[in-house]
Amino acid sequence: MLTAPYELPDCLYATQPTLIRPNTPTPKHCLRLSNLDDQKFLRFSIKYLYLFKTSVNLDAMKYALSKLLVLYYPLAGRLRTSPDHDQKLEVDCNGEGAVFAEAFMDITADQFLQLSEKPNRSWKKLLYKVEGALTFLDVPPLVVQVTNLRFGGMILCTAINHCLCDGIGTSQFLQAWAHLTAKPDLAPPISPVHSRHVLKSRTPPKVTFPHPQFHGNRDNSHADVLRFLQSQPLVPASLTFTHSHILHLKRQCVPSLKCTAFEALASHTWRSWVRSLDLSPSLNIKLLFSVNVRRRLNPEIPPAYYGNGFVLGCAQTTVEDLVSANLHHGVKLVQQAKAELSDDYVRSMVDLLEDKTVKTDLSTSLVISQWAKLGLEELDFGDGKALHMGPVTSDVYCLFLPVIGDSGAVRVLVSVPERVAEKFGYCMTEFLDKEVINNGDEHHAINGYHAADNGIMEY
Repeated sequence: MLTAPYELPDCLYATQPTLIRPNTPTPKHCLRLSNLDDQKFLRFSIKYLYLFKTSVNLDAMKYALSKLLVLYYPLAGRLRTSPDHDQKLEVDCNGEGAVFAEAFMDITADQFLQLSEKPNRSWKKLLYKVEGALTFLDVPPLVVQVTNLRFGGMILCTAINHCLCDGIGTSQFLQAWAHLTAKPDLAPPISPVHSRHVLKSRTPPKVTFPHPQFHGNRDNSHADVLRFLQSQPLVPASLTFTHSHILHLKRQCVPSLKCTAFEALASHTWRSWVRSLDLSPSLNIKLLFSVNVRRRLNPEIPPAYYGNGFVLGCAQTTVEDLVSANLHHGVKLVQQAKAELSDDYVRSMVDLLEDKTVKTDLSTSLVISQWAKLGLEELDFGDGKALHMGPVTSDVYCLFLPVIGDSGAVRVLVSVPERVAEKFGYCMTEFLDKEVINNGDEHHAINGYHAADNGIMEY
């Protein structure tokens, strides 16, 4: 049995990667990005990894991708700085094409599945690194690698530029690609809307709210938790919460406060993360979490809008107040942060981002990105759904991931300093043992973490 961290063998490339271009002519123009797209916080690629039991016909995948890029033509273009403003980005929609790499790795699908809960650095081998790419702008908006495995099976990795779309958009694109591969004679389910005018800033900009998600050019090094974390050896912590586990969390808030599964789990993860790091009690700490605002704006953003239609909600309090209070306190802060995100608030945020010195305040923040409700796990290219879906790497940003075969469960993945990993696992799971004592309920360990053991148990 393989155990993590396990160094994956090298990928073998029989041919050079190719460029997949739209198979019919597409609009040739410059696509101006909205201020929500063009945040420095989003200047990276969202990297997805899928493990399939059966390999998919590569010619069918390539043909479907070439058809789909007619509709999603910005993904076949190239990012560049605006000639009018060197701090702003735009897309040259030139049809140059998406990078498609084919490889083989000497590992079986079952072996990779054993390792799938906790990414390690060697997983980067599964995504082609574009030669000569020195900066973010040198990497095409869409890079794909299909890696066939020993005895059949396939790993699909995609890197989709976050400046062009959010999680909803990436899921929309991948679902359409799978749909066209499996059923090439049918039309794509959604026609994307690329125009960003619905999120255009006002003239002149009007910043009418405080936006604690951001800070300007000021020195925050005296309280830079992020810098501290990145200076430490980090290890991925992966915990799966079942529907029953999440109900246990929500039960801590009722009857005085009703909450969603996300609100309960996000608040609990934030509190556990802060507890494990032993931060100064007086430090102001933030939770930043993605919120879809398509339906919060007036007029509403079309469902098929293919740009970033989310903003970061911001809950904040002191370490002492978060840690000493019960879950109810954190949940209420998250709910308040969500309630603030009105049309006026989002428009104010868009206008604030006209100032390119404004940056997302990551210095004392835990950032949670919600992947669990995007339908990413439903991807099927015609030979069955994935055995595993997740990121290529683990980071200090926290992901809420779907669990294959259990729509009510959520996997929490975040990298923490190695020296606090055991404590973080304990903080995340101790509530279950309290629930057992208080209610006599049956207790199940979460992904090998068990509070009573005060540590981490391997599979």
